[in-house]
Amino acid sequence: MDERANEPRQQERRNGWRNPKSQPTPMRGVQVAQFTRDVIHFAHNVPATDIGKLAADLLQEPWIGHRVVELEGPHCVTPNEIAAAFTKILGRPVQMQTVPRDSWEELFRSQGMENPLPRIQMLDGFNEGWIEFESGEVQKGSTNLETVIKFLIQKSSE
Repeated sequence: MDERANEPRQQERRNGWRNPKSQPTPMRGVQVAQFTRDVIHFAHNVPATDIGKLAADLLQEPWIGHRVVELEGPHCVTPNEIAAAFTKILGRPVQMQTVPRDSWEELFRSQGMENPLPRIQMLDGFNEGWIEFESGEVQKGSTNLETVIKFLIQKSSE
């Protein structure tokens, strides 16, 4: 057996994002969770495959000193656009639902997160505007939202 097969799960445990006793469950439900205040909030979602490729490319480029490179998906998406993509792919209605702030800790713990405070603080930072990305060079990934959703659905049914 390939020893690397266990690495992602071990990493998730170290980061406190997964309860070691939890088991993967198939994707179900018909709602996209929304943790930002604004339903039309645009997100620069970047698939992990694009992050890896862009990081590898950047590490091979010559540069000296401090360099800030922002990675973005091919285009910004809203929670409603994410729900619409799920609707299209699943063939049934999917809606965005805002998750009330006072329920985050309990929700994250129920999902197996041992220490939800850093995630809550990050979401608060985006919502309150005190987390901003440095202005710098921007590189965009190439994997579109529908490709990512199809992959997630396939993986959840394995």
